[in-house]
Amino acid sequence: MRLRYSDVTPERWYLSRRELMAGAAALAVVGATGGGAAAATPPAGPPLKATPNPAYRVADAPTKLEAATTYNNFYEFGTNKEDPSRLAGTLKPRPWHVQVDGLCAKPRTFDIEEILKLAPLEERIYTLSMVIPWIGYPLAALLKQVEPRPGAKYVEFTTLKDPEQFPGQKPGFLGLGSLDWPYTEGLRLDEAMHPLALLTVGMYGQVLPNQNGAPVRIVTPWKYGFKSAKSIVRIRLTDTEPKTAWNKAAPQEYGFYSNVNPSVDHPRWSQATERRIGEFRRRPTLMLNGYADQVASLYSGMDLKKNY
Repeated sequence: MRLRYSDVTPERWYLSRRELMAGAAALAVVGATGGGAAAATPPAGPPLKATPNPAYRVADAPTKLEAATTYNNFYEFGTNKEDPSRLAGTLKPRPWHVQVDGLCAKPRTFDIEEILKLAPLEERIYTLSMVIPWIGYPLAALLKQVEPRPGAKYVEFTTLKDPEQFPGQKPGFLGLGSLDWPYTEGLRLDEAMHPLALLTVGMYGQVLPNQNGAPVRIVTPWKYGFKSAKSIVRIRLTDTEPKTAWNKAAPQEYGFYSNVNPSVDHPRWSQATERRIGEFRRRPTLMLNGYADQVASLYSGMDLKKNY
């Protein structure tokens, strides 16, 4: 049986008592940060200095760290929300290299330490199902290093494939079948070059925990979370639309774009409302997750129901 995202995480789980309990824990926050937002307790991992970017902050309180690091989707570690934090000790984020190649003039392999120093690190608070202070810099800064060629139209991201480090990649581990490993995702080049697309190396003032995509991932806050590839080992520029993991597994449910769009329902549930971790009320889903002013121009003239 082929694994489908919806088989593993149906919407009804979002309303379950288990998540309500996790949400209650996430309501507690301590301290304060710029923009009127309360700060979560920092993790025990190595600190990572970054300059807060006032252009990317929200008034909402950040999700409590405990919830952000123990309630995750990362199927390389398993299908339950607690599996990533429980099993992530198998991942070894050092040494780590990211190959950037394809349709570019200067293909290159970056060591993770090079990536950390490539551009000034900044802290941005983005919202989706959680409110998280991420640390990184625009993905465009990395892509410009390899000089995309004129024919490049898309960017493909590939996650590490190593069943010893990612037990969820072992045959039969998930119980419902398997994705086509390694996990792949993709963006149009103009999406990837947009300032909101963040090459991410930390959160909550620390390096990324393994369960959150260490040592490097992307965050695209106007798209559903599975579009933000984790534990990336390759970034490839191409002239054709990449075949992405969930789109291959269930193309009728997960389109290439996967923009947050309240008028496009999942085939088996409405996406017109949402409930953040740490809240008990549902709220209307905002077009492009509230980032429409910044990214709507990327989709001018497109039918966003057809290109879901």
